Formats: sequence, C-alpha cells, structure tokens
Amino acid sequence: MYARSTTVHARLESIDAGVAHVRDEVMPQLLDIEGCVGLSMLVDRMAGRCIATSAWQSEDAMRASEDRAGPIRDRVAEMLGGEPQVEHWEIAVLHRDHTSRPGACVRSTWVQAQMDGIDRAIDVFRMVPLPAMESLDGFCSASLMINRDTGRAVSSVTFDSQRALEDSRERAASVREEATREAGVDMLDVCEFELAVAHLRVPELA
Repeated sequence: MYARSTTVHARLESIDAGVAHVRDEVMPQLLDIEGCVGLSMLVDRMAGRCIATSAWQSEDAMRASEDRAGPIRDRVAEMLGGEPQVEHWEIAVLHRDHTSRPGACVRSTWVQAQMDGIDRAIDVFRMVPLPAMESLDGFCSASLMINRDTGRAVSSVTFDSQRALEDSRERAASVREEATREAGVDMLDVCEFELAVAHLRVPELA
C-alpha cells in the first residue's frame, strides 16, 4: 500500500471551507480513480497546517493518478491559501483497534533515518511505540509511512478524543525518546491534529 500526502499551510479563515471541499468534492473524485482506497485530512487550527493523504493499492496506481490528482490538489491549495508540498510514501505499518469517531485527534512524528536504517526503524516501531500506544486509553489506530528514497518516515497515532490525546503526551514523549534511540533516527517534528476527514480505508499492515 502507498500514500501521497499534500501539506498546505493555510489561512486560518479558509480551513473550514477547505475541509468541506476535501470531504464533499475531492474525496469522491479521488475514489473514482482506479486504485484509490481512501483519503484523510489532518488539521492544526492553531498553525494552519493541513495535511491531506490519499491511499493507493500500489505505487503504480499512485503514480498513474498524478495527472488527474494534480489539478484537484492545486484547487485545494488555492482554497486554503497556501502552496502544496507533496510527498510519496510506502505504508509500512497500519494497525487499527477500531474505526475513528467524530472528535478523533492525531499525533504525527516525522523522523530522518539513514538510508540503510529504514527496515530497522520499521521493526522498532512495531516493537516499541505500537504496543505502548495501543495500551493507552482512547487509542484508535497507528501507522508508519516511509520513503525509501529519502529516508524520511512519519508515524501517526489516532486517539478517540482531544482529552485522550492530551492524556497520552507524557507517555508518548518517553516512548518517542526510547524509539528514536533504538532505531538510530533523528526526530524532525511532532505535531498534533484534528482528524477532519477520516476515510483512509487501508487494511491491517502490522
């Protein structure tokens, strides 16, 4: 399974309209493209950071969709008022305890691995953060996406509510420190989001 993410630093006053457009217009268009299996959108309303991610059955399907997806992406960026930053990923791990609910929130962590350290990072994610986060109240799902060409990776953990996300912060920080040390990766960024659109129908990949 593969994914394409588009990050836009939006005007705060444009976020609600952008979310509605992605949910009502973009998602049906993408799901009509062969190989697309879903779409999600994360929103940080304080900073204006919005990330829309589409999931694909194969890398070939993702690449083949670019001609149709490009104009759709550009329209979203125009509505949000920012420039789109596009990244391509392999979905290495996806574990879902249950389907997300309204009010769900996500903590995403970006790391940089050595080019020969990606597989080690995947193994560590399965052994350290995944079981630790799964044990917390309000845990919904967790994923790890990687780019083998750049060594970048991003993990995302979804919780049922803002309260559950907040309650997990101390434990998550401790686990993050242990995991980055074990995997030998550099932490780049951590951000918390509202899960504004949740239709990323990726199967279990644990």
